[in-house]
Amino acid sequence: MGIIRKTKSVELLLDIFSQNSNALSVVNLVKKTKNQMNKTTVYRILERMESEGVVHSFNDINGNKWYAKCHSCSSDNHLDSHPHFQCKDCGAIECLSVEIAIPKVPNFQIDSAEIMLVGTCRNCSIV
Repeated sequence: MGIIRKTKSVELLLDIFSQNSNALSVVNLVKKTKNQMNKTTVYRILERMESEGVVHSFNDINGNKWYAKCHSCSSDNHLDSHPHFQCKDCGAIECLSVEIAIPKVPNFQIDSAEIMLVGTCRNCSIV
């Protein structure tokens, strides 16, 4: 991890991510930290964490931004090219451990891709 200044605010967000294996919405992160920092600080730190390869972000089906821990990423190379799943019934979101190959498209430089799979999770599909 390359975050140079580990302020109390940075440490707080790092702790939250270390205690959660699932993705976290920015709305939830702002609520969890409202007594320690303001919304602007949360957004600024998340942006920095993403640029350093600590977390990756994606949008859910409603356009809300979510963040999840990266694994083996750096500021030069995000390796977390995987799909995310959102349950249409309970709204649960998770990163899927499925390899996705981003295609090479002639005459285009692809820097990132987001794949959101929507359906029913294993908890909601139990009858």
